Amino acid sequence: MKQTVERHRTPGTRGSVLHAAAGYDWLAWFFMFGRERIFREKVLRLARVESGESVLDVGCGTGTLAIAAKRQVGPSGSVYGIDASPEMIARASRKARKASVQVFFKNAVAEALPFPDAHFDAVLSTLMLHHLPRKARQQCAREIRRVLKPRGRVLAVDFASAARERRSLVGHFHRHGHVDIGEIIAVLSEADLKTVESGAVGISDLRFALAVPSCCVS
Repeated sequence: MKQTVERHRTPGTRGSVLHAAAGYDWLAWFFMFGRERIFREKVLRLARVESGESVLDVGCGTGTLAIAAKRQVGPSGSVYGIDASPEMIARASRKARKASVQVFFKNAVAEALPFPDAHFDAVLSTLMLHHLPRKARQQCAREIRRVLKPRGRVLAVDFASAARERRSLVGHFHRHGHVDIGEIIAVLSEADLKTVESGAVGISDLRFALAVPSCCVS
């Protein structure tokens, strides 16, 4: 288990990067209490992902959510996933091929997204922001705003409380970080992204914030 959560620094990012991809899927299943499929479906609903849209998953891990997003947007839509860990990207690519689903995975960092301006209808950031120090979160949010279409939206999901986790069985195995939902909303706001909905995901101690470019809020 120690190897599963081992963290390293990757050039180009100031955040922590998980490289042991083999155990990541099991860890996600364990942390979600076996409700990972329900979690993915809830994330896509909260992000209002629709058929034909272009979607980016920032910090995509082993690609499970990106693959689900591709099934949601269908053949007329497109999904990209980026992660700072080449091991995660390699595993995600294998999973997509096995599932016969076309998702474009790239090894890249959240602070410098390799996409043109105003390219995506929806950007997803799930369980990733707590890996970044605040300055890197701010840069990530600015990059998300840059690649988001004027009427696009971003959904950020992360752990809300370290204290509860430390008391749990899961916390005994995996000491994740956390980001207060107020901090997420503040970082998005600094990047000209207005939060229009926020709250509990309903699984574990997860909270979400859904934001859109401030220019599109009436």
